[in-house]
Amino acid sequence: MSDSYYTKVHDFLKPFVDFLHPGEVKGLENLPDEPVVLCPNHCSWWDPILLISALRRDYPLQVMAKKQLFHIPILKTFLTKLGVFPVDRGNHDVAALKRSIQALREGSSLMIFPEGTRVRRNKQVRVKSGAGVIAVRAGVRMVPVYIGRKKPLFGKVPIIFGKPYTPVYTGRKGTAEEYKQNAEEVMRQVYELGGAQ
Repeated sequence: MSDSYYTKVHDFLKPFVDFLHPGEVKGLENLPDEPVVLCPNHCSWWDPILLISALRRDYPLQVMAKKQLFHIPILKTFLTKLGVFPVDRGNHDVAALKRSIQALREGSSLMIFPEGTRVRRNKQVRVKSGAGVIAVRAGVRMVPVYIGRKKPLFGKVPIIFGKPYTPVYTGRKGTAEEYKQNAEEVMRQVYELGGAQ
């Protein structure tokens, strides 16, 4: 990712995003000065844009996104320069897992949607274990982030950062069940931030 490219795009897009869907940001003080896995809920394609706009322009961040977005050459180039990388959601994508862990170990935080897809209502889909796997393997904490489901044009959208959650696991690498439990727990905290709306 090019830091200068990211900040230029951030500076260009933020005024438009704030105009169309101004974020009502709370809890930014909960974001630690260390790499974390940002775990937001996801119900709209606006969500990653709103979350990035809520962060400071120089916040070191990489984003995991579905591979279908990379099928369009121009969009692929744009996303890659921003630090977005693809994941094959239907399979165990080892390359995406390794890229995620590497990014965290090198000092970037990672944005991942633990539910794996857009969800209109709480518990509509089962939480995937990926966020838990990545956090445990990289040795980092997870930060629950609630993004308001309703996004009225020119209306405020709540974006709430919760306190960092330290994954609970046994042994050196944990178990598959523990990965799932940690991902489920952080999503429980996400919806708790939003009043389980």
